[in-house]
Amino acid sequence: MNPVMIKGSANGITVVLDPEKSFEELKDAVAAKFKASASFLGTAKMAVTFEGVDLSEEQKNQLLKVIGNSCQLDVTAYFESRQDMDKAGEIKYTRELMKDPYLARFYKGNLRSGQSLDTENSIIILGDINPGASVVSNGNIIVLGAIKGAAFAGAMGNKNAFIFALEMNPMQVRIADTIARAPDKPDKSQEASMPRIAFLEDDTIYIEPAGKNIINEIKLM
Repeated sequence: MNPVMIKGSANGITVVLDPEKSFEELKDAVAAKFKASASFLGTAKMAVTFEGVDLSEEQKNQLLKVIGNSCQLDVTAYFESRQDMDKAGEIKYTRELMKDPYLARFYKGNLRSGQSLDTENSIIILGDINPGASVVSNGNIIVLGAIKGAAFAGAMGNKNAFIFALEMNPMQVRIADTIARAPDKPDKSQEASMPRIAFLEDDTIYIEPAGKNIINEIKLM
């Protein structure tokens, strides 16, 4: 068995140590291993955990220092086990996904009066937003149904957010800090029953038929 083996994963590096070797031998072996792997590891940011040997806190700190001195790897965190490292990686990955404005949640069903749906992502709703219901999204809102309640896109100030619906007769739409309210009389024109898109331009919300030309002009976040 090699005195030191490096096992990489999506969440970090596991350094496997030979329990038959003394700590001083392991320090030298860790230094040699990471020096030899320096070009491969580069300057990546990685979490690290050790396996194979029960180490004291002082020994862990010494090995981490040896790693730092032997390559340009940026050790961002130390974990007691690979399971802890993987768990932390999954949490971080989930948080990053939730922050990604290009990803969207799906919601299937109609939102009734009094119901509210909030999301950090863009959202695609397979159903209607009925009067008295509301949807708030940091990204875009796409409704494969009717908007008759309230829809608030770009909730964190994104002025490029848009709202799309197969039928749009909202009580209120809001994009970033700009609000458009429904007219006193519902729009019963043929256009109202066609797919429409609401977008912000020059601090004014426009609600237009969702033709190809309009969609091509919409800016993504």
